[in-house]
Amino acid sequence: MKEKLLQTKKKISNVTNPVPKSIEIMEVVSVSELARKMNLKASDLIHKLMSMGQMVTINQQIDADTAAILAAEFGANVNIVSLYDETLIDTGSDEGADMQTRPPVVTVMGHVDHGKTKLLDAIRSTDVVSGEFGGITQHIGAYMVDTSNGKITFLDTPGHEAFTRMRARGAQVTDIVVLVVAADDGVMPQTIEAINHAKDAEVPIIVAVNKIDKPEANLDRVKNQLSDLGLQPEEWGGDTMFVEISALKKEGIDKLIDAILLQAEILDLKANYNCRAEGKIMEARIDHGRGIVATVIVERGTLSIGDPFVAGIWPGRVRALFNDKGDRVDEATPAMPVEVIGFEGGPDAGEPFQVVEDEKFARGVSAKRQELKRFEDAKNIKKVTLDNLYDTINDGGIQELKVIIKADVQGSAEALRSSLEKLSTKEVRLRVIQALPGAINEGDVDLAIASRAIIIGFNVRPVPKAKAIADQEKIDIRKYNIIYKAVEEIQQAMEGMLKPDTKEEIIATVEVRNTFKVPKAGTIAGCYVLTGTVKRSASVNVLREEIVVYTGKIASLRRFKDDAREVAAGYECGIGLEGFDDIRVGDQLEVFEMVEVARKLS
Repeated sequence: MKEKLLQTKKKISNVTNPVPKSIEIMEVVSVSELARKMNLKASDLIHKLMSMGQMVTINQQIDADTAAILAAEFGANVNIVSLYDETLIDTGSDEGADMQTRPPVVTVMGHVDHGKTKLLDAIRSTDVVSGEFGGITQHIGAYMVDTSNGKITFLDTPGHEAFTRMRARGAQVTDIVVLVVAADDGVMPQTIEAINHAKDAEVPIIVAVNKIDKPEANLDRVKNQLSDLGLQPEEWGGDTMFVEISALKKEGIDKLIDAILLQAEILDLKANYNCRAEGKIMEARIDHGRGIVATVIVERGTLSIGDPFVAGIWPGRVRALFNDKGDRVDEATPAMPVEVIGFEGGPDAGEPFQVVEDEKFARGVSAKRQELKRFEDAKNIKKVTLDNLYDTINDGGIQELKVIIKADVQGSAEALRSSLEKLSTKEVRLRVIQALPGAINEGDVDLAIASRAIIIGFNVRPVPKAKAIADQEKIDIRKYNIIYKAVEEIQQAMEGMLKPDTKEEIIATVEVRNTFKVPKAGTIAGCYVLTGTVKRSASVNVLREEIVVYTGKIASLRRFKDDAREVAAGYECGIGLEGFDDIRVGDQLEVFEMVEVARKLS
């Protein structure tokens, strides 16, 4: 009787949730997801796979071929689909639409000490509509200025860092870059980086020469330096607009605004105001009391309260809109920055924001995008590294290898640059995006993400934050201390002959807190182990202001008066180095071992 009841229940469940004749999956699928699509328990699939000789867990991913064989056992066919195509939202064409002029979106960039913030304050004070001269309270990182000749949207970004990170995610909202250069200082390293970022984004540059009121101001020197970098002034026969300003005294601000509006007129910036709104996420944050709030710059269409939307992988409905002054508004037009409330999740900066027909459609697209993101995370998206470069070239995925060089001195950077550029061939062109002195910083990693470049450090190391971003984004940072070694390795990579190599594996970081002169032994560094474990047999890089001043073996390692084989993090120790006594308080020691790394097939 009991068995009959169980059989009846099984039949009823099979009738209620039959295995579909056809299911759609991606190239890989987890066992639990496949079971859900087939209306089966995950344990049924696991048992079937075990009988086929495969031991799997519920969250383990299986390939499409295995899934097809497994589904066939239950009478279902498998169709492999591209979820990417299903996540695209048809934006519609602007052909035949009433295209209207829109305000330009301007990013102000330059060296931190050259008066960028002062210039932004001075520009804000020209807002004739608000009537507030001096300080306008800013609620978001973008604002619109209404001048007597037209509106301009400014992106108040910290230097070029946020600008590049957005471009790395595919966001192109900037129309014009205003490059601020101090007349007394001239071109500085960050100025060069800003020019490289703007050129790589193919955005027109207007140069604002600031601090012209200073007695030591030298305009001709600034023009000469920028001409060498490819920014030729108009009066010298070039095509770059130069405007002389004093942000402190608010001189020349009107001329700069006129130059921006003239450049905007040349670009002929137009947008369709009568379609579903589209834009880009500038930033997003969680506001206590209001939930997730995101700053959006509208690129086309008109955004209104009540519009359903998809932002990145998250759906939502516009519940409220605020302008850059913090006032409620009913709608936002192209190039207008607004704060949007009504998100179901926090989107990333630079992600697309698109209004859709209804909330049901928004949720459907969002679910597919989230599934696609999980798939991509599991698949581990491949970046260009020296180890997979040859395969990438063979796949037709790259015709140009981009390199960023950072060295201890400018001379080394230029020497390495000229040596590497000679490697260019008909098939692969090697292009050095920038070659500068100094440690590898976040800006370099951001530029590498945006440009799919490899970073080469010559006698320098990445700062901790840059290393963390590089590890997260899988950006290849190669460190060398001999030029021909770098040239040889990149040449081998381009020819596909890169052999298994030895690699520095950092096992500990140590801070020098004191030094002691010991007869016969030389200088001993009194150290504190910050991370990892120091081993007596390891080697050391001595870093002074992020520049390598010595590389060699550990001669002695002691805890108090006793010799030690290793010292763990959180303990103090004494370290002596072979043939190097110039250890100073404040030096950082990078303890490493040379390990062999076999080349992996991509």
